[in-house]
Amino acid sequence: MSNREHVLAAPFLGGTVIGALGGLIGLGGAEFRLPLLIGLFRFAALEAVILNKAMSLVVVATALPFRAGTVPFGTVAAHWPIIVNLLAGSLLGAWFGAGWATRLTSQSLYRVIAVALVLIAAALLFAHDTASSGALLTGLAQALAGVVAGFGIGVVASLLGVAGGELLIPTLVLLFGADIKLAGSLSLAVSLPTMIVGFTRYSRDRSFAVLGRNRRFILVMAAGSVLGTFIGGQLLGLVPTPVLLPLLAAILLMSAVKVWRH
Repeated sequence: MSNREHVLAAPFLGGTVIGALGGLIGLGGAEFRLPLLIGLFRFAALEAVILNKAMSLVVVATALPFRAGTVPFGTVAAHWPIIVNLLAGSLLGAWFGAGWATRLTSQSLYRVIAVALVLIAAALLFAHDTASSGALLTGLAQALAGVVAGFGIGVVASLLGVAGGELLIPTLVLLFGADIKLAGSLSLAVSLPTMIVGFTRYSRDRSFAVLGRNRRFILVMAAGSVLGTFIGGQLLGLVPTPVLLPLLAAILLMSAVKVWRH
């Protein structure tokens, strides 16, 4: 394999593996992609976050239809009040989070990313270990909690360039009583507009030019991501969650250590 082919193969393979994880669980896969962009591909922190956001948009946009065989669009649409409730907070949080990220120094952003990866690893395990046992709150209290949770998730999603599914899934399971598979698809429905808002805010920063300088890299990784989300969507329901999630959490913890030391 030539050096050029090797350079193109790495982002394609990385995009495929991470896209498969995203399609399987209901995530954008950004929590796994971000350490890869920083560690292997050597992008600066803010540039990595912006690239991560672009790739996460591809994964989220394709994962939802690829999961429709198991969780139909009609089932997702029937829960539109939950989606609107969370979006009421997450869209605002995404705008503020992206603004804060562009003002942080690189060292501070690396450390914010590392700490967030550790917290996401814990949330990922907790969310998928939790069986739906009914909504935690109801009525006005549930609606207010949904807006507050959505705002926090929107901030984290923009700061890291993630879709926020690791935090949305536990919120959907605990606060609204959704089952795991439905929560995965609902989280994608909330993540897509939230990420678009954050992406729009990042476009005002000069670091956004990283997308123009790396068009080939982006196209190759995006192609791998689409293939991966298709694979993940087909595997939904076949791969046992208790086997997969401890491995994913371990990857996140190792990534957090590497990013912290970067």
